[in-house]
Amino acid sequence: MVNGTKAKIVREQIFTIKELESFTGIKAHTIRIWEQRYGLLTPERTETNIRRYTDQDLKRLLNISLLINAGMKISNISKLSEEEVRMSILEMHTNKEQQESHSLHVLKIAMLNYDENMFSKIIDQQIADRGLSETFTKILIPFLQEIGVMWQADAICPAQEHFISCLIRQKLFHHVETLENPQPDDKRTLVLYLPELEIHELSLIMMQYVLKKRGYKCILLGQSVPSEDLVQVHQRLGNVDYISIFTTNPLPIFMNDYLKKISKFFTDTECHFHLTGHLVKGLKSPDYQLITFYNSVEELLNNFA
Repeated sequence: MVNGTKAKIVREQIFTIKELESFTGIKAHTIRIWEQRYGLLTPERTETNIRRYTDQDLKRLLNISLLINAGMKISNISKLSEEEVRMSILEMHTNKEQQESHSLHVLKIAMLNYDENMFSKIIDQQIADRGLSETFTKILIPFLQEIGVMWQADAICPAQEHFISCLIRQKLFHHVETLENPQPDDKRTLVLYLPELEIHELSLIMMQYVLKKRGYKCILLGQSVPSEDLVQVHQRLGNVDYISIFTTNPLPIFMNDYLKKISKFFTDTECHFHLTGHLVKGLKSPDYQLITFYNSVEELLNNFA
């Protein structure tokens, strides 16, 4: 306690040089050269002489990466103060590719600092400029892919991944809710789901947005849905089209059993399944009369244009 109030503890995150490489895309060898030649970073070292970097070091390196991508030379960047670096980023003329790179860098910083406002500022501006669909494919998908790389390199903790995934999910649901509910027509109801143990639902929510915008009535069941539950949906709603993305499950050795199971469940119905994801690539529809396979989400969506 300090003067009757609790002291605020600020914990600064520490990174290894390999983690900096994962965040910025700048090779560890290059970072070391820049330290020695230009003094861009001055990391502390452990007793065993291992470099340790702060989140301020990471932010500086992300900004340097932006300027290099915009065509500036590292020798010139090294002469700039922190304020001059910031102003250079704000003033530089950027094309779409540079804007995307800038957005990805800022999103990384937002994830690092658990900064919801920073995340929303970037994403909302992108949506205003591009629309939600292009923002998802050009900004959020590459960002999620980079998160996957950083996760594998242990450069981020689970809480940071969960934080950013929740923000993306909330943003997608918000835009889905802004769409008017489709009027009854002759279009079939679409039921979007993920199979058991499949939890990567962001692309499925994005599909819901696109299909609802096109006038389809969509029912989102979400992640990890048992096939028996799909039967109950049919019993309640009649013949529907089921849409799913197979990313990690069922495992390849169980895929044939899963497809045979749902084919058996719906043999005497007019329901149909539309499946995509890398786990079903190469599978042929004639082998499963109630199922159509697609090479990509885009190809699947084009079927419902």
